[in-house]
Amino acid sequence: MKIAFVYDAIYPWVKGGAEKRIYELGKRLVAKGNEVHIFGVKWWDGADIIQNEGMVLHGVCGKMELYINGRRSIKEAIIFSIMLFPHLIKEKFDVIDVSVFPYFSCFSVKIVSMSKRIPMITTWHEIWEDYWYEYLGNFGFVGKFIERLVSRMSNHSIAVSDHTKKGLESLGIDHHNIHVVTNGIDIIKINQIKSSIYTCDIIFIGRFIKEKNLDILIESVDHIKKDVPDIECHIIGGGPEEKKLKGMVFDLGLQSNIKFFGFLDQDDVIAKLKSSKVLVLPSSREGFGIVVIEAFACCVPVITVRSPGNAAQELVNEDTGFVVNPNAREIGDSIYTIVTDDKFRKKISENAFLKSKEYDWDKKTIQLLNIYNGLI
Repeated sequence: MKIAFVYDAIYPWVKGGAEKRIYELGKRLVAKGNEVHIFGVKWWDGADIIQNEGMVLHGVCGKMELYINGRRSIKEAIIFSIMLFPHLIKEKFDVIDVSVFPYFSCFSVKIVSMSKRIPMITTWHEIWEDYWYEYLGNFGFVGKFIERLVSRMSNHSIAVSDHTKKGLESLGIDHHNIHVVTNGIDIIKINQIKSSIYTCDIIFIGRFIKEKNLDILIESVDHIKKDVPDIECHIIGGGPEEKKLKGMVFDLGLQSNIKFFGFLDQDDVIAKLKSSKVLVLPSSREGFGIVVIEAFACCVPVITVRSPGNAAQELVNEDTGFVVNPNAREIGDSIYTIVTDDKFRKKISENAFLKSKEYDWDKKTIQLLNIYNGLI
């Protein structure tokens, strides 16, 4: 089968959940004898078309900033969608799987799908609905309209979580047209990676954008420091909020408690996870939260927050961590419980590891293949 994935961000040049999903599924599809092409921004130097892990990567346009003032760049999304069309139309595929956000690329894929009679699948990580008004202010109705329009472009939608499936149903999509294929982890590889020699109490992994609520995590460390002066938090990642967050750490005098490490290779991320006591993900918006199940596989419990847009809260319960309100005191109190109570931490860490076995990229690949085969 010849499969095309469309998403402007490509792993490992951009390290987020959506691009990691395509990478993990794509290389496994190749291993099963399929031909996999990924169309995205050309993040690499050299030829426009290269191979990585057996997949063919198409750089349809030059590098651009994905975020402007903390928001996804509309200009980048439009340019990518326009430049995508001539590259995608050149070849014939059995199926095209387009990651919906940031939406405009779906229009190019739809035209190619109709003109060449190729099944189009839209993969949904989140449904924003009224959040568009918070994101775009008075122009939120535009984003909401485009989201609803895109939701009707294909009769075949993949949701990365039950949470996202419910969101699609709220847009009026028939549940029979929605397949849930959750994100996964490489359990065997994770088990082979050794812990980092540099330990910490708390770890955060992700992009530094407003929705991740890293400021609340920093405030929670300040809250805990009163009782645990040497509490240590390692923050992995980067993004538009970095300068603001580092300034906040300085203003609160937390330089000895909070350390920033930038983006790391995946093996190093897992090594640091294994040397941590708790992962904190205070994000108000998560389409799934791969880092949660990665933490589980590393025997690390998770604290996340209650929020209508946070699908990660469905992965965590009282057996594997805490789901709390998004405020520094509640997060801080939960961190304190986990890092100071060794017996409790051991119990929920064991539960977390058992939970992780439900998610395996090999299983997800087979599930996805069955969906594709049903369309051709």
